[in-house]
Amino acid sequence: MKRSIAPYRFLFAGGGTGGHLFPAIAVAEKIRKMLPESDIMFIGTKSRIEGRIVPKLGFKFSPIWIKGFSRKLNLENLLFPLKLAVSLIQSLLINLRFKPMVAIGSGGYVSGPAIWGASVIGAKIILLEQNSYPGITTRLLQKYASEIHLSFDDSKKYFKQKNKLNITGNPVRESLVRGNKEEALNYFGLNPSYKTLFVLGGSLGAGSVNEAIGKFIRNNLQGDINIIWQTGKNYFELYKYLASKNIIIRDFIDNMDQAYSACDLLVSRAGATTIAEIIALGVPAILIPSPNVAENHQFFNAKSLSDKNAAVLIEDSKLSASFNEELLKVLRNNKFLDELSLNAKSLYKFNAAEIIANNAINYCKYGKS
Repeated sequence: MKRSIAPYRFLFAGGGTGGHLFPAIAVAEKIRKMLPESDIMFIGTKSRIEGRIVPKLGFKFSPIWIKGFSRKLNLENLLFPLKLAVSLIQSLLINLRFKPMVAIGSGGYVSGPAIWGASVIGAKIILLEQNSYPGITTRLLQKYASEIHLSFDDSKKYFKQKNKLNITGNPVRESLVRGNKEEALNYFGLNPSYKTLFVLGGSLGAGSVNEAIGKFIRNNLQGDINIIWQTGKNYFELYKYLASKNIIIRDFIDNMDQAYSACDLLVSRAGATTIAEIIALGVPAILIPSPNVAENHQFFNAKSLSDKNAAVLIEDSKLSASFNEELLKVLRNNKFLDELSLNAKSLYKFNAAEIIANNAINYCKYGKS
């Protein structure tokens, strides 16, 4: 029996990290809402975050073999040419079977072969770039794109084809909201008369950030601060002993809405998804960019906010020197917290997912955005 083909078919490629995946999911969910009869497929790596999250959300998922090229010398790098070649073939075959009309790439190494395969069969290409300093994959793919959507105005200078650029903002899922603070504090069982610090280091954790927070807890003898601390699974066992009635320590926070709603100040790495959430929700934040990411893009993300007084930037190498004093100075300054919140919120482009989804749908229906 011949398989019927849906009238509108969209391919998404991006992953490896939540920063590349969740903007794509936000757009895919918007397309599914606006055009329920559409057929949506994600291409990704089975062993990374997209392999766990995408199928749970009810989207089709096709894995390819690709893995990023490590900056450290290791045996995995010797397999990179083979994995890339195999992934290009896999991506082309997936595209030939699925026949997408529009392909949306949201960055990360996985989007390279997938978007290339879509371009070969004539799909319209839309690229999303979440970081202030664009990733190499997006820069390499720009020649195939009909349009490129940026989160930061600072990113424009890194692209040759300026006519394709749009400052649209980073798509954020509609389900993410900052609600009633009192209810959120009650959810965690925290004291409503204390200021609340939310520490977010990613799903695996951030060693230097966790170490700094551990020292802060041990040195803060007053104990008049609530802390919600996501250590990441790699560090939970090391720090769980510091938990108390006003210090919640978990390896992973499932309900981010509640954590953001409860907090007065966020301490976090500066990944693209976190930046987008800070801007969308107006969360005052101290950002500590990871020094271990490609092209140092977290530093440029954080600097884009700190230059606009929308976040405080502390470099990882300077954590040990003055972190406790800086943290307390920010946390106890209500006026400054309000300024950070307002300035962050002013950068938010609330309809990014809708704009990109609408353009993708128009390419499907009319051949143009």
